[in-house]
Amino acid sequence: MAATLEAESTLTDRYQTTVPETVRRALRLRKRDKIRYVIRPGGEVVLTRANDAEADDPVLGHFLGFLAHDIATHPERLQSLSSSFVKRVQSLVGEVKVDLDAPLSEEDE
Repeated sequence: MAATLEAESTLTDRYQTTVPETVRRALRLRKRDKIRYVIRPGGEVVLTRANDAEADDPVLGHFLGFLAHDIATHPERLQSLSSSFVKRVQSLVGEVKVDLDAPLSEEDE
């Protein structure tokens, strides 16, 4: 089992902080790299190095920004999926297996 590392930083009056060295090393961050924050329902925040592929698509970036803003300003709108909806989706896709890690074919690219 990998060891858990912890680090702290302090917010300035302008809400800025320095990413601690242990975090920078763990995420292989360099100057000008982007950081991605995922805010989970319980208030936990997951910080990761942003994927450059996401930054290449301005439409996706704006859409994800819109979603993040809407979730942050209206968390009461979040709803879990109903079991009937999940069953309906499963009935539509049947036994289709998708490997999300498989590379795309040239025609899908």
